[in-house]
Parts: sequence; C-alpha cells; structure tokens
Amino acid sequence: MTTAPTEPTEPLWQPDEERVARAAVTRFQAWAAEHHGAPADGGYPTLHRWSVDEPEAFWKAVAEWFDVRFSTPYARVLGDRSMPGAEWFPGATLNYAEHALRAAADRPGDTALLHVDETHDPVPVTWAELRRQVGSLAAELRALGVRPGDRVSGYLPNVPQAVVALLATAAVGAVWTSCAPDFGARSVLDRFQQVEPVVLFAVDGYRYGGKQHDRRDTVAELRAELPTLRAVVHIPLLGTPAPEGALDWDGLVAADTEPVFEQVPFAHPLWVLYSSGTTGLPKAIVQSQGGILVEHLKQLGLHCDLGPEDVFFWYTSTGWMMWNFLVSGLLTGTTVVLYDGSPGYPDTGAQWRVAERTGATLYGTSAAYVMACAKADVHPGRDFDLSAVRCVATTGSPLPPDGFRWLHDEVREDLWIASVSGGTDVCSCFAGAVPTLPVHIGELQAAGLGTDLQAWDPSGKPVIGEVGELVVTNPMPSMPIHFWNDPDGSRYRDSYFEMFPGVWRHGDWITITDRGSVVIHGRSDSTLNRQGVRMGSADIYEAVERLPEIRESLVIGLEEPDGGYWMPLFVHLAEGAALDDDLIARIKATIRAELSPRHVPDEIIEVPGVPHTLTGKRIEVPVKRLLQGTPLEKAVNAGSVDDLGLLRFYESLAAARRG
Repeated sequence: MTTAPTEPTEPLWQPDEERVARAAVTRFQAWAAEHHGAPADGGYPTLHRWSVDEPEAFWKAVAEWFDVRFSTPYARVLGDRSMPGAEWFPGATLNYAEHALRAAADRPGDTALLHVDETHDPVPVTWAELRRQVGSLAAELRALGVRPGDRVSGYLPNVPQAVVALLATAAVGAVWTSCAPDFGARSVLDRFQQVEPVVLFAVDGYRYGGKQHDRRDTVAELRAELPTLRAVVHIPLLGTPAPEGALDWDGLVAADTEPVFEQVPFAHPLWVLYSSGTTGLPKAIVQSQGGILVEHLKQLGLHCDLGPEDVFFWYTSTGWMMWNFLVSGLLTGTTVVLYDGSPGYPDTGAQWRVAERTGATLYGTSAAYVMACAKADVHPGRDFDLSAVRCVATTGSPLPPDGFRWLHDEVREDLWIASVSGGTDVCSCFAGAVPTLPVHIGELQAAGLGTDLQAWDPSGKPVIGEVGELVVTNPMPSMPIHFWNDPDGSRYRDSYFEMFPGVWRHGDWITITDRGSVVIHGRSDSTLNRQGVRMGSADIYEAVERLPEIRESLVIGLEEPDGGYWMPLFVHLAEGAALDDDLIARIKATIRAELSPRHVPDEIIEVPGVPHTLTGKRIEVPVKRLLQGTPLEKAVNAGSVDDLGLLRFYESLAAARRG
C-alpha cells in the first residue's frame, strides 16, 4: 500500500466551537502564546509545529501550566538532546506520587478511585483515604528498609491496593514493577528476576469470568525463586489467611500517617515495564519519575482533556502499560475507574455497563473489543445510558474503519472517537487524541505535542501520503532512561536506534496524511512485501475480519530460500462457519478489491485459534520464525504467550511443509 485509504474528506465527527473553546489545549495555547512565544493563531497544527521546533520552550510551558512542583529548580529544560541519552530538567528534584495525590488537599471528600468488580457495582475511595493509605504504607516500606532505587513488585489485579502500592513505592523513591495474576510463575519470574525486588505484594487469587482463581501456589513459587525478597505482603482478595512469614495488607495501611515524599532527581527511575518478550526475555524498560510526570500531564491533561470533573475508565490489567497510564489520571485530579474482571462477563456488553455505572466521561478499550461488540450485535447507545461518555478511545491495535462507523452509529453521532497508538517503550502515545480536531474514519487525529513523528522511507527521507517507518526525531521525556541489565546500553540502542542512528525507529508502518492525521498499518517487522508493494498486516485483518464467518485472522509473509515469497492467511472461523470454496473466494475477492491483487494470500488455512501475547496482541513474528523452521523453544518465549498449544499447530504445519 503506497497511499492512505481514500475515505470521503468529510469528517465523521467535528468538535463544535464551544467544545474547542472549552478544551484545555485551547486555553494552554493562548497562555503559552502569552508567556512562552507559542503561536496564538492556527490552532493545533501551529501549536504542534512550535512544540517540536522549540522543545525546551514547550516542555517548560507544560511544567508551568500544570504547576509541576520542583523542590530543587532545574538548570535548563534539555541539558542534552541526543538520543538515546537525552537529559531532561537537569538539577531538578520532585516526586511523582506527591503530584498524583495533590487533589487530596482541596477535595479530600471527592472520589479518587472507583473500584468495580464483576458485580459492576462501583465502590469509591476518596482522595483523603487514598492519601492516608499511601502515607501509612510508605512509612511501613521505609521501616522494612526500602530505600530509593530499591525495586518493589506487585502480583496484583486492577484493584485499589495496586494503586496504593505503586504510589507508596514512588513516595519512597523506590521503583515499582507489576504483573497481572493471570501470568504464570515462569512469565512473572522472567520479568521480576531481572530487577531483583525486595518486596512483593501478592494476592491469594482473583475473580475472572465468574470464577475464582487461586494463585497461592504461584505466589509460593515466586517467593522461592526471588531470593532478594525481604518482605511479602499478602492481599486476601479471596479471603484466605496470610501464609507463614507474610505480612498482612490491612495492618500496613491502618495508620493515619502523613505521607513523606522523597524528593528525587528528575531522571530517577519510577517503574519498570516489560516488552511482550515473545522472542526472548522481556526487555525491562525503565522510565523516570519526572519524564512520566510531564509526559502524562501533557497526554492526559491536554490530549485526553481530563480534569477534576472527569471519570476515566480504561479496560486494562496491571501487566499492560495502559494500567500505569490509567493511574496517572490522578495527576489531573480525575476520578480513575479500576475494573477488575473479564472484559466480556457476564456478556459482551460488560464494559459498556461499567462505563454507564461509573459515569465515565472518557472510556478506553481495545480495538478488538469494539469489533467483538459489532459482531455480537451489541447496541451500547440503545441499551445503556452513556450520556456522560464524551470520548471513546481505543488502542492495542489499529481501529478498523468499520470500528469508527460502528461507534458513531451505535454509541452516539456526537462522539469523539480517539484511536491512539504508542508503546510500552514510552508509556504514552505517539499519535491519537486531540479534542479540537475532526475525526476521519480510519485515522488517528494527529501526532502528539512535543512528538516529532515522521514516516521515513528506507533511505531516511520523510514521506507524506506514503507508507513509511514510524520514527520520532526529537527526544520525549518518557523515553526509557535505560533497560535493566543492559550496562553498556547496547540492547536499548539496538531496539530503537540501529536503523537510523540518533532517531527513534519504533517498528510500525504508518502513513502521515497531508492533513496531519496518521494511519497505522501494523508492525514493520512483520510487513508484507509482495513485488515491492509493502502492506501492513493490520490492513489485511481489517478487510478480512469484516466477513461474519471470520472470528480472527493472522497473515504471514515468508521470504523463501529460493527467492520465492509465501504468504499464507490463517483464519479462525466463527462457530458454525466452514472454510469452503465459497468463503475462500470471498476472502480473496475482498482483499483484491479493497487492498491489492498482489496481497491475495497464496493459501488460506483454517486454524484452531490465533495466538496472542499476554496483553492481547497477535503474535506474528514468532509464527513467521516457526514457519521458517526455527524450533518452538527458540522462536518464542513460552511464558509470553496466551496459549502455547496454538503455536504447536503452526510448528507441525511447518514440519509438514518441509516434508
């Protein structure tokens, strides 16, 4: 595909004048024009241009607009702008948790957190109570000997205790890291053993899909395999007593203790996130207290337009960067919804019910969930009161054009639809939500402020209206400060800076349109390249999965030793469907008509399922490696996959092909 999809130029949605005037980004631009030399006119496009041309002025303006409290002032905004290794706000000290709890001073009785389980009944936690628990737990962590820089880990679902533990860890200046309790012991150890935590917060189990899942044996295994642990804290979600030698959660958060916020350097580590780790040990990605603070204030306060009147719900688990992003909603004084349960229990409409019950104003989910609702004939606007919802945001994979149309038709015509794209690597978005811009079908609204997002051809030349590599040519404050266990920085450099030295190359194919919007075509390392025409796998999925018989699909492009190219399409069929000649012909006709005759698959193969990472992304590269003959244990990290048995199907298929 060489150009962006040709949709009608009429936008699907356009903010009215009042909405534009009310948006924080509009007020920020007027203020930044007065105080920092930003352009007063021209709206978002001119503000974005200024933000990437004058990054020091822009990020200084962000810090001042959001009243970032530097306990020690910074010498300058950007001490060194080289990538990797950019030095932000050198000399400054601050604390992330202090900013996350600021609303407690003025609005102690307001709701900070709304906890929702599968009963869908919200339970509030006030700002005063959240602050009190963080103060108590931070003091107990210090009493346990936890010091700045120590790692504190959580094996926890999306519950208030996880937020308290993260904020108490940050208050102490320690480094947080978490995994969801549906991760098996090996997956967790692949992550936590790298960072050697001194404390483990762990549940006895969790509830999902109407069932209880006991995790006490897994926790016992984690305790045995993490020799650096000095304390284990038992959180009895299923009501079991604390195992021998473990501390009880309630005792640690019982005191009425004023929180003490360790003032740490801007670049002090805040948390460790992990890449999916599909082909090796997950990368342990370290982001800084200050970098996350200013990036998330920008993203949540300006792009998502969140403030004290808002309720922020994003369906996520603690094993995905979106959980960290969700918790940062507290920075803007927003009520944060923590939903702990299955996305589709007791029925496919579950997330819409949670949005209704909590009065969510911004509801975030996955593109896959939106498409599942469309196929399951869910009618959110008819069946739920979603009058509070002003924005539905999606991520995880590109939202197909049909997803935009479905949200517009089935939720509300006056709905801001924000498809966003970023990465665990920066714990933020490269492109997505802008409250003052129109929404066009199949497109992300624009690149983020301070993000010099470009599409580059293989020679490193920027292209507009053509597919190119997603690159970022300016440093972002939330880019990793380093990877854990990467002393010379080589793994970090190889991950992003090998193709274009000094420029972040993310590994996605994108098109930037002439109106500044962005189309995501999928991962560039699993790109389909037929006779020089490149296409992202996401384009194939979007076309094929419109067919009601196709539940999910996976496409692989394989360069063969003889110079040939084999491109199979694997399809997981809906119940009752059959891969007969008629369906095969319709799949091929769909791809030929909507995409390109060159990208009609060589073979269409029915499969028992499509494998995913633990955070729900389709696994393409490991399947490609299996089909090339790589043994399963080398092609994929077993602990990173939702269903290893599915991969054995592809392994046996590869063996049969080789004969």
